[in-house]
Amino acid sequence: MPVLRLAGINLPAKKRIQVALTYLYGIGPSLAGRIITAAKIAGNPRVEELNETQVGKLRELIDKHQVEGDLKREVLLNIKRLKEIGAYRGIRHSKNLPVRGQRTRTNSRTVRGNVRRTMGSGRRAPAEKT
Repeated sequence: MPVLRLAGINLPAKKRIQVALTYLYGIGPSLAGRIITAAKIAGNPRVEELNETQVGKLRELIDKHQVEGDLKREVLLNIKRLKEIGAYRGIRHSKNLPVRGQRTRTNSRTVRGNVRRTMGSGRRAPAEKT
């Protein structure tokens, strides 16, 4: 089996199965471990070492969880709902500012677009004397 495709994502063949499952949006390390335990896969093999029955069991267990497109769609709908009702978090999302209470006077440069607004930050070196 050269390529394993789960939930529309190609899993890398050379990675261990617990790491490879985290390539799916919505599955982290702990959920990946629980899925592997429920599928009764022992020894944490690499993706290319799995047989057809193990792959079928993984597909069945992953289908029970909300992953990839469905989960992304739900997150976007939640953000849209917050914006529509005018919630504080929705306003922060629409202004592209930190949502979870982080400070913005310093830090949050990546969110604000790396803007430096201090006196000396944009100053050029003084011109040479004539």
